[in-house]
Amino acid sequence: MKSDIEIAQSVQPLPVVKIAQKLNVAEDDLQQYGKFKAKLPLHLINEENVKKCKLILVSAISPTPAGEGKTTTSIGLAEGMNRIGKRTTVVLREPSLGPVFGIKGGATGGGWSQVIPMEDINLHFTGDFSAIEKANNLLAALIDNNIQNKKFSVGLDPRTIAWKRVMDMNDRSLRKITIGLGGTGNGIPRESGFDITAASEIMAILCLSKDLEDLKQRMGNIFIGFTNDKKPIYARDLKAEGAMATLLKDAIKPNLVQTIEGNPAIIHGGPFANIAQGTNSILATKMGMSLSDYVVTEAGFGFDLGAEKFLNIKCRTAGLSPNAVVIVATVRALKYHGGKSLKNLSEVDPKAVEKGCENLEKHLENAKAFGIPTVVAINNFVTDSDEELKVIKDKCSALGIDAVYSEVWAKGGGGAIELAEKVSALADSWSTPFNPVYDWSWSVEEKIEAIAKKVYGAKSVDYSVEAKSDIKRIKTLNLSHLPICMAKTQKSLSDNPDLIGRPRDFVLTVREIEIASGAGFLVPITGEMMRMPGLPDTPAAELINIDKDGNISGLF
Repeated sequence: MKSDIEIAQSVQPLPVVKIAQKLNVAEDDLQQYGKFKAKLPLHLINEENVKKCKLILVSAISPTPAGEGKTTTSIGLAEGMNRIGKRTTVVLREPSLGPVFGIKGGATGGGWSQVIPMEDINLHFTGDFSAIEKANNLLAALIDNNIQNKKFSVGLDPRTIAWKRVMDMNDRSLRKITIGLGGTGNGIPRESGFDITAASEIMAILCLSKDLEDLKQRMGNIFIGFTNDKKPIYARDLKAEGAMATLLKDAIKPNLVQTIEGNPAIIHGGPFANIAQGTNSILATKMGMSLSDYVVTEAGFGFDLGAEKFLNIKCRTAGLSPNAVVIVATVRALKYHGGKSLKNLSEVDPKAVEKGCENLEKHLENAKAFGIPTVVAINNFVTDSDEELKVIKDKCSALGIDAVYSEVWAKGGGGAIELAEKVSALADSWSTPFNPVYDWSWSVEEKIEAIAKKVYGAKSVDYSVEAKSDIKRIKTLNLSHLPICMAKTQKSLSDNPDLIGRPRDFVLTVREIEIASGAGFLVPITGEMMRMPGLPDTPAAELINIDKDGNISGLF
């Protein structure tokens, strides 16, 4: 059996100008990065076309080590829809090098349902992450320079600065560091640290901006800290936003590539969903919707994280509303949620599937509460049994929802024909805007509790002393009107990663609330969330290699 990278390398990509032609984009409009990648200019976004396009959101059950295949399903669905005559573009996030060299791998799909060139997309691609990293670190350098320069200092209290540097790599030793050591010429000593680039507020800002001017204004709105007399300081007070936006002049443009079957794919931005909004940029989604009749896009992790933020933050910021939702599940993952151990998931166990379906049921209830028609895609594994599949289909049928078997990993678009027909029919018949979970004008506590109780199923919310102090600070800064971007484990509906399945009557604990005023949201931190992952005992990097001819192996 061929590996993902072997399959991807067995396909000869079309020149990107040929892919652009399928979107009626002229070659002169492309900013090409070699033969197979290009950036699309923002003037191609057409708001009238956006209104006509059908938007399909792919989400999933709570992630498990067994895997769900959300990106693979998204790509395969787009392939299937093109096969049945629906002009469709898949719009995805860019992979972070942290997971690529860590444990999760890349984010280009799998099997015969991939976007290509796989190696380029999973590695440096068009340099967007690098530009975001540089813009983030420029602000960090300007902050430390301002503290050092007493003549022009704005009077920042170093103890109140939360802004960190970033790099696109998993490196636990950089989480907490002391900077400015070595004498007065090297800066003012203070505690700081590194986050991974995907967790940077600059990444979130890029993905929520409507144009370059909006991007610059949002970066000026980044909250840095307080002066010694408690005056708030923003990036605009350091005159940082112009230079930061300059670094992102190309990164703001969405990237055009292709699927294995030669259909258009737009890939842009990469915020994580357990600490940020977890979806590609507004500009990428609107670009796809301007150039196609249908757009398939995804939101990270389970519906409780990615989809909730996609709807309550991204869609409300952009004025979008999906016409259909696909929830991806696997027999293996549902058995895991049903209490089956990871090493025994290949054993046939309909009872474990039935118990695990409680997790699926909660995500389906959430989709129904938002008021969006939904289909379940059962992502195929060779170990799936007819008895186990029947359990899922019967559960979905009882809830009034179709469950469709998807074989996109093995068959590409040919394994998604039934799914494509179901989804496109739903999307064609639906135009009602979704129901938000909360109103942005509600208090911070009301918004947090609406998500915790309605989406997660919590009994109540408990706030630490620090979180209560943060809420007071947010009110003082007149930022209570911002939406909520919960930082929560992706492994559970609760804030405890060990509570799989469908936890009930739990208390969600908010230990602090970060201010992302540039991105335009507040980030309640629950559980032991970290913004700089570490590498596993056996990193994926150990498997990745390159030969004398430049051929790469080991990516997945």
